[in-house]
Amino acid sequence: MQIEQLSLTNYRNYNDLTIDFNNEVNVIIGENAQGKTNLLEAIYLLAFTKSHRTTKEKELIQWDKSFAKVAGILNKRNQSMPLEIVISPKGKKAKWNRLEQRRLSDYIGALNVVMFAPEDLALVKGSPQHRRRFIDMELGQIQPTYIYHLGQYQKILRQRNHLLKQLQRRKHDDDMMLTILTEQLVEHAATILERRFNFLERLREWSHAIHLQISRQTEQLEITYVPTINVLETANKGKIETIYMEKFGDIQQQEIERGTTLIGPHRDDLAFIVNGRNVQTYGSQGQQRTTALSIKLAEIELIKNEINEYPVLLLDDVLSELDDLRQSHLLHAIQGKVQTFVTTTTVDGIDHDTLNQAAIYHVSQGQIKK
Repeated sequence: MQIEQLSLTNYRNYNDLTIDFNNEVNVIIGENAQGKTNLLEAIYLLAFTKSHRTTKEKELIQWDKSFAKVAGILNKRNQSMPLEIVISPKGKKAKWNRLEQRRLSDYIGALNVVMFAPEDLALVKGSPQHRRRFIDMELGQIQPTYIYHLGQYQKILRQRNHLLKQLQRRKHDDDMMLTILTEQLVEHAATILERRFNFLERLREWSHAIHLQISRQTEQLEITYVPTINVLETANKGKIETIYMEKFGDIQQQEIERGTTLIGPHRDDLAFIVNGRNVQTYGSQGQQRTTALSIKLAEIELIKNEINEYPVLLLDDVLSELDDLRQSHLLHAIQGKVQTFVTTTTVDGIDHDTLNQAAIYHVSQGQIKK
Protein backbone atom coordinates (compact mmCIF):
# COMPACT_ATOMS: atom_id res chain seq x y z
CA MET A 1 0.00 0.00 0.00
CA GLN A 2 1.47 3.33 -1.09
CA ILE A 3 0.31 6.91 -1.45
CA GLU A 4 1.32 7.93 -4.97
CA GLN A 5 0.06 11.49 -4.83
CA LEU A 6 -1.28 13.93 -2.24
CA SER A 7 -3.21 17.14 -2.97
CA LEU A 8 -4.16 19.80 -0.42
CA THR A 9 -6.48 22.77 -1.01
CA ASN A 10 -7.05 25.48 1.62
CA TYR A 11 -5.71 23.08 4.24
CA ARG A 12 -3.93 24.64 7.23
CA ASN A 13 -1.00 26.64 5.74
CA TYR A 14 -1.22 24.93 2.33
CA ASN A 15 -3.11 26.94 -0.30
CA ASP A 16 -2.76 24.59 -3.24
CA LEU A 17 -0.31 21.69 -3.15
CA THR A 18 0.07 18.58 -5.27
CA ILE A 19 3.01 16.32 -4.56
CA ASP A 20 4.02 12.91 -5.90
CA PHE A 21 5.59 10.17 -3.81
CA ASN A 22 7.19 7.08 -5.25
CA ASN A 23 9.79 6.16 -2.66
CA GLU A 24 9.29 3.77 0.21
CA VAL A 25 10.70 6.36 2.64
CA ASN A 26 9.97 10.06 2.32
CA VAL A 27 11.72 12.48 4.67
CA ILE A 28 10.15 15.91 5.16
CA ILE A 29 12.68 18.38 6.57
CA GLY A 30 11.89 21.86 7.87
CA GLU A 31 11.94 24.17 10.83
CA ASN A 32 9.07 24.17 13.32
CA ALA A 33 5.73 25.73 12.30
CA GLN A 34 6.46 25.43 8.56
CA GLY A 35 3.93 22.70 7.77
CA LYS A 36 5.68 19.35 8.30
CA THR A 37 3.13 17.97 10.74
CA ASN A 38 0.27 19.46 8.70
CA LEU A 39 1.32 17.20 5.84
CA LEU A 40 1.22 14.07 8.00
CA GLU A 41 -2.03 15.20 9.58
CA ALA A 42 -3.56 15.41 6.10
CA ILE A 43 -2.55 11.80 5.36
CA TYR A 44 -3.99 10.74 8.73
CA LEU A 45 -7.20 12.60 7.88
CA LEU A 46 -7.37 10.81 4.55
CA ALA A 47 -7.32 7.50 6.45
CA PHE A 48 -9.55 8.24 9.44
CA THR A 49 -11.62 11.27 8.27
CA LYS A 50 -10.46 13.12 11.39
CA SER A 51 -7.37 14.87 12.70
CA HIS A 52 -5.16 13.37 15.39
CA ARG A 53 -4.40 16.88 16.71
CA THR A 54 -7.74 18.66 17.06
CA THR A 55 -11.45 17.98 17.35
CA LYS A 56 -12.24 21.47 15.98
CA GLU A 57 -12.33 20.79 12.28
CA LYS A 58 -12.75 24.44 11.37
CA GLU A 59 -9.08 24.79 12.35
CA LEU A 60 -8.20 22.69 9.29
CA ILE A 61 -9.78 25.23 6.92
CA GLN A 62 -7.82 28.37 6.08
CA TRP A 63 -9.45 31.27 7.89
CA ASP A 64 -10.72 33.11 4.79
CA LYS A 65 -11.83 30.00 2.86
CA SER A 66 -15.15 28.13 2.84
CA PHE A 67 -13.74 24.60 2.65
CA ALA A 68 -10.61 22.46 2.81
CA LYS A 69 -9.89 19.44 0.65
CA VAL A 70 -7.45 16.58 1.04
CA ALA A 71 -7.18 14.22 -1.92
CA GLY A 72 -4.85 11.37 -2.66
CA ILE A 73 -4.13 8.59 -5.10
CA LEU A 74 -3.56 5.32 -3.29
CA ASN A 75 -1.89 2.29 -4.82
CA LYS A 76 -3.62 -0.65 -3.18
CA ARG A 77 -3.13 -4.20 -4.40
CA ASN A 78 -1.48 -2.78 -7.51
CA GLN A 79 -4.51 -0.67 -8.40
CA SER A 80 -4.72 3.14 -8.26
CA MET A 81 -7.57 4.37 -6.11
CA PRO A 82 -8.49 8.06 -5.64
CA LEU A 83 -9.53 9.17 -2.15
CA GLU A 84 -10.97 12.55 -1.13
CA ILE A 85 -12.13 14.31 2.03
CA VAL A 86 -13.84 17.72 1.85
CA ILE A 87 -14.42 19.66 5.08
CA SER A 88 -16.78 22.62 5.28
CA PRO A 89 -18.97 24.28 7.94
CA LYS A 90 -21.75 21.96 6.74
CA GLY A 91 -19.75 18.87 7.60
CA LYS A 92 -17.55 16.30 5.85
CA LYS A 93 -17.83 14.41 2.60
CA ALA A 94 -15.69 11.38 1.84
CA LYS A 95 -15.16 9.80 -1.57
CA TRP A 96 -13.60 6.43 -2.20
CA ASN A 97 -12.89 5.62 -5.85
CA ARG A 98 -14.84 8.80 -6.77
CA LEU A 99 -17.98 7.49 -5.05
CA GLU A 100 -19.29 9.51 -2.10
CA GLN A 101 -19.77 7.30 0.95
CA ARG A 102 -23.09 7.64 2.74
CA ARG A 103 -21.49 7.02 6.12
CA LEU A 104 -17.95 7.85 7.17
CA SER A 105 -17.68 4.38 8.70
CA ASP A 106 -18.13 2.99 5.16
CA TYR A 107 -15.05 4.96 4.07
CA ILE A 108 -12.64 4.09 6.90
CA GLY A 109 -10.39 1.21 5.96
CA ALA A 110 -9.68 2.36 2.42
CA LEU A 111 -6.28 3.66 3.54
CA ASN A 112 -4.55 2.02 6.50
CA VAL A 113 -2.20 4.20 8.52
CA VAL A 114 -0.08 3.82 11.63
CA MET A 115 1.17 7.04 13.22
CA PHE A 116 3.97 7.36 15.75
CA ALA A 117 4.61 10.77 17.30
CA PRO A 118 6.17 11.96 20.57
CA GLU A 119 2.70 12.32 22.10
CA ASP A 120 2.16 8.60 21.52
CA LEU A 121 4.25 8.05 24.63
CA ALA A 122 0.99 9.05 26.32
CA LEU A 123 -0.22 5.62 25.21
CA VAL A 124 1.84 4.22 28.07
CA LYS A 125 2.01 6.99 30.69
CA GLY A 126 -1.07 9.05 29.81
CA SER A 127 -4.73 8.75 30.79
CA PRO A 128 -6.97 5.74 30.00
CA GLN A 129 -8.60 7.89 27.31
CA HIS A 130 -5.39 7.72 25.24
CA ARG A 131 -5.36 3.93 25.41
CA ARG A 132 -9.06 3.61 24.56
CA ARG A 133 -8.55 5.91 21.57
CA PHE A 134 -5.62 3.80 20.43
CA ILE A 135 -7.56 0.55 20.44
CA ASP A 136 -10.66 2.16 18.87
CA MET A 137 -8.74 3.75 15.99
CA GLU A 138 -6.64 0.71 15.17
CA LEU A 139 -9.46 -1.78 15.49
CA GLY A 140 -11.77 0.50 13.49
CA GLN A 141 -9.54 0.60 10.44
CA ILE A 142 -9.31 -3.19 10.10
CA GLN A 143 -12.95 -3.79 11.12
CA PRO A 144 -14.99 -0.78 9.91
CA THR A 145 -18.22 -2.21 11.42
CA TYR A 146 -16.58 -1.69 14.82
CA ILE A 147 -16.86 2.07 14.18
CA TYR A 148 -20.61 1.65 13.69
CA HIS A 149 -21.07 -0.17 17.02
CA LEU A 150 -18.86 2.38 18.79
CA GLY A 151 -20.89 5.26 17.36
CA GLN A 152 -24.19 3.64 18.38
CA TYR A 153 -22.80 2.95 21.85
CA GLN A 154 -21.75 6.57 22.32
CA LYS A 155 -25.13 7.83 21.10
CA ILE A 156 -27.08 5.61 23.51
CA LEU A 157 -24.62 6.42 26.30
CA ARG A 158 -25.41 10.14 25.94
CA GLN A 159 -29.15 9.40 26.08
CA ARG A 160 -28.74 7.17 29.11
CA ASN A 161 -26.61 9.72 30.97
CA HIS A 162 -29.18 12.42 30.24
CA LEU A 163 -31.95 10.21 31.67
CA LEU A 164 -29.85 9.35 34.74
CA LYS A 165 -29.37 13.07 35.45
CA GLN A 166 -33.12 13.59 35.18
CA LEU A 167 -33.72 10.69 37.58
CA GLN A 168 -31.10 12.12 39.92
CA ARG A 169 -32.93 15.46 40.00
CA ARG A 170 -36.29 13.67 40.27
CA LYS A 171 -37.41 15.29 37.03
CA HIS A 172 -38.19 11.86 35.62
CA ASP A 173 -39.37 8.61 37.18
CA ASP A 174 -39.54 6.32 34.16
CA ASP A 175 -37.56 3.24 35.13
CA MET A 176 -38.86 1.45 32.04
CA MET A 177 -37.02 3.90 29.76
CA LEU A 178 -33.83 3.29 31.75
CA THR A 179 -34.23 -0.46 31.26
CA ILE A 180 -34.72 -0.05 27.51
CA LEU A 181 -31.65 2.19 27.15
CA THR A 182 -29.61 -0.18 29.29
CA GLU A 183 -30.52 -3.15 27.09
CA GLN A 184 -29.64 -1.18 23.94
CA LEU A 185 -26.35 -0.03 25.47
CA VAL A 186 -25.40 -3.54 26.56
CA GLU A 187 -25.94 -4.97 23.07
CA HIS A 188 -23.29 -2.66 21.58
CA ALA A 189 -21.06 -2.75 24.67
CA ALA A 190 -20.80 -6.54 24.44
CA THR A 191 -19.86 -6.37 20.75
CA ILE A 192 -17.21 -3.73 21.45
CA LEU A 193 -15.73 -5.71 24.33
CA GLU A 194 -15.66 -9.00 22.43
CA ARG A 195 -13.86 -7.36 19.49
CA ARG A 196 -11.39 -5.57 21.75
CA PHE A 197 -10.54 -8.88 23.40
CA ASN A 198 -9.91 -10.51 20.01
CA PHE A 199 -7.82 -7.56 18.81
CA LEU A 200 -5.64 -7.58 21.93
CA GLU A 201 -5.04 -11.30 21.65
CA ARG A 202 -3.49 -10.74 18.20
CA LEU A 203 -1.63 -7.59 19.27
CA ARG A 204 -0.01 -9.49 22.14
CA GLU A 205 1.45 -12.06 19.76
CA TRP A 206 3.35 -9.42 17.80
CA SER A 207 4.24 -6.99 20.59
CA HIS A 208 5.67 -9.63 22.93
CA ALA A 209 8.22 -10.85 20.36
CA ILE A 210 9.12 -7.33 19.19
CA HIS A 211 9.63 -6.04 22.74
CA LEU A 212 11.79 -9.02 23.61
CA GLN A 213 13.98 -8.26 20.58
CA ILE A 214 14.31 -4.52 21.25
CA SER A 215 15.17 -5.14 24.92
CA ARG A 216 17.81 -7.71 23.89
CA GLN A 217 15.89 -10.59 25.47
CA THR A 218 15.77 -8.92 28.91
CA GLU A 219 12.14 -7.74 29.08
CA GLN A 220 8.82 -9.49 28.55
CA LEU A 221 5.83 -7.33 27.67
CA GLU A 222 2.29 -8.33 28.51
CA ILE A 223 -0.83 -6.32 27.68
CA THR A 224 -3.78 -6.66 30.03
CA TYR A 225 -7.30 -5.42 29.39
CA VAL A 226 -8.85 -3.78 32.45
CA PRO A 227 -12.65 -3.87 32.14
CA THR A 228 -15.23 -2.36 34.48
CA ILE A 229 -16.93 -5.74 34.86
CA ASN A 230 -15.60 -9.10 36.03
CA VAL A 231 -15.36 -10.96 32.73
CA LEU A 232 -12.92 -13.38 31.13
CA GLU A 233 -11.44 -12.47 27.75
CA THR A 234 -12.59 -15.84 26.44
CA ALA A 235 -16.27 -14.98 27.10
CA ASN A 236 -18.55 -14.80 24.07
CA LYS A 237 -20.94 -11.93 23.36
CA GLY A 238 -23.91 -13.62 25.06
CA LYS A 239 -21.97 -14.19 28.27
CA ILE A 240 -20.69 -10.59 28.24
CA GLU A 241 -24.26 -9.28 27.82
CA THR A 242 -25.45 -11.35 30.80
CA ILE A 243 -22.65 -10.04 33.03
CA TYR A 244 -23.32 -6.44 31.98
CA MET A 245 -27.07 -6.69 32.69
CA GLU A 246 -26.47 -8.23 36.12
CA LYS A 247 -23.94 -5.53 36.99
CA PHE A 248 -26.19 -2.71 35.78
CA GLY A 249 -28.97 -4.16 37.94
CA ASP A 250 -26.69 -4.15 40.98
CA ILE A 251 -25.55 -0.52 40.55
CA GLN A 252 -28.74 1.09 39.22
CA GLN A 253 -29.41 3.13 42.37
CA GLN A 254 -25.76 4.19 42.56
CA GLU A 255 -25.88 5.39 38.94
CA ILE A 256 -29.05 7.39 39.61
CA GLU A 257 -27.42 9.00 42.64
CA ARG A 258 -24.32 9.87 40.57
CA GLY A 259 -26.27 10.82 37.43
CA THR A 260 -23.95 8.94 35.07
CA THR A 261 -23.15 5.51 33.59
CA LEU A 262 -20.49 3.91 35.77
CA ILE A 263 -19.49 0.84 33.76
CA GLY A 264 -18.86 0.05 30.10
CA PRO A 265 -16.19 0.20 27.40
CA HIS A 266 -16.00 4.00 27.78
CA ARG A 267 -14.39 3.47 31.21
CA ASP A 268 -12.13 0.51 30.44
CA ASP A 269 -8.33 0.67 30.29
CA LEU A 270 -5.21 -1.19 29.16
CA ALA A 271 -2.24 -2.05 31.35
CA PHE A 272 1.25 -2.63 29.98
CA ILE A 273 3.25 -5.00 32.16
CA VAL A 274 7.01 -5.51 31.75
CA ASN A 275 8.63 -8.28 33.79
CA GLY A 276 5.61 -8.31 36.08
CA ARG A 277 5.53 -4.56 36.81
CA ASN A 278 3.16 -1.91 35.45
CA VAL A 279 5.24 0.26 33.11
CA GLN A 280 3.01 3.28 33.59
CA THR A 281 3.70 3.36 37.33
CA TYR A 282 7.05 1.67 37.78
CA GLY A 283 8.75 1.72 34.39
CA SER A 284 11.70 3.93 33.49
CA GLN A 285 11.37 6.41 30.63
CA GLY A 286 13.39 4.01 28.49
CA GLN A 287 11.02 1.14 29.26
CA GLN A 288 8.01 3.34 28.51
CA ARG A 289 9.50 4.31 25.13
CA THR A 290 10.39 0.72 24.29
CA THR A 291 6.83 -0.33 25.13
CA ALA A 292 5.31 2.40 22.94
CA LEU A 293 7.64 1.49 20.07
CA SER A 294 6.85 -2.22 20.44
CA ILE A 295 3.11 -1.52 20.27
CA LYS A 296 3.49 0.64 17.14
CA LEU A 297 5.64 -1.93 15.35
CA ALA A 298 3.17 -4.63 16.39
CA GLU A 299 0.35 -2.58 14.86
CA ILE A 300 2.13 -2.60 11.52
CA GLU A 301 2.51 -6.39 11.51
CA LEU A 302 -1.04 -6.97 12.78
CA ILE A 303 -2.54 -4.86 9.97
CA LYS A 304 -0.35 -6.68 7.41
CA ASN A 305 -1.61 -9.96 8.80
CA GLU A 306 -5.25 -8.79 8.59
CA ILE A 307 -5.35 -7.19 5.14
CA ASN A 308 -2.31 -8.80 3.50
CA GLU A 309 -0.69 -5.40 2.87
CA TYR A 310 1.49 -3.17 4.98
CA PRO A 311 -0.09 0.12 6.12
CA VAL A 312 1.47 3.54 5.54
CA LEU A 313 3.64 4.63 8.48
CA LEU A 314 3.78 8.24 9.69
CA LEU A 315 6.72 9.20 11.94
CA ASP A 316 6.14 12.73 13.16
CA ASP A 317 9.36 14.09 14.66
CA VAL A 318 9.79 10.86 16.59
CA LEU A 319 13.34 9.85 15.61
CA SER A 320 14.85 12.62 17.74
CA GLU A 321 12.96 11.21 20.73
CA LEU A 322 14.52 7.74 20.39
CA ASP A 323 18.06 6.69 21.26
CA ASP A 324 20.30 4.96 18.72
CA LEU A 325 19.15 1.46 19.67
CA ARG A 326 15.45 2.21 19.30
CA GLN A 327 16.04 4.25 16.13
CA SER A 328 17.89 1.32 14.63
CA HIS A 329 15.13 -1.16 15.48
CA LEU A 330 12.44 1.13 14.08
CA LEU A 331 14.25 1.86 10.81
CA HIS A 332 15.31 -1.75 10.36
CA ALA A 333 11.72 -2.94 10.89
CA ILE A 334 10.35 -0.76 8.07
CA GLN A 335 13.23 -1.13 5.63
CA GLY A 336 12.03 -2.29 2.21
CA LYS A 337 8.50 -3.07 3.46
CA VAL A 338 6.52 -0.04 4.59
CA GLN A 339 5.96 3.29 2.83
CA THR A 340 7.02 5.75 5.50
CA PHE A 341 6.76 9.51 5.94
CA VAL A 342 9.28 10.99 8.37
CA THR A 343 9.23 14.60 9.58
CA THR A 344 12.32 16.07 11.20
CA THR A 345 14.20 19.35 11.55
CA THR A 346 17.43 17.62 10.48
CA VAL A 347 18.78 14.20 9.58
CA ASP A 348 22.15 14.99 11.12
CA GLY A 349 23.16 12.31 13.57
CA ILE A 350 20.81 9.70 12.08
CA ASP A 351 22.95 7.23 10.16
CA HIS A 352 20.95 4.38 8.65
CA ASP A 353 20.65 2.88 5.17
CA THR A 354 16.88 3.44 5.24
CA LEU A 355 17.28 7.22 5.44
CA ASN A 356 20.28 7.28 3.11
CA GLN A 357 18.03 5.89 0.37
CA ALA A 358 15.05 8.12 1.16
CA ALA A 359 13.47 10.86 -0.94
CA ILE A 360 14.10 14.21 0.75
CA TYR A 361 11.58 17.07 0.75
CA HIS A 362 12.17 20.53 2.22
CA VAL A 363 9.24 22.46 3.71
CA SER A 364 9.12 26.21 4.22
CA GLN A 365 6.02 28.34 4.81
CA GLY A 366 3.64 25.85 3.24
CA GLN A 367 5.85 25.24 0.21
CA ILE A 368 7.58 21.92 -0.52
CA LYS A 369 10.62 21.35 -2.70
CA LYS A 370 12.33 18.08 -3.45
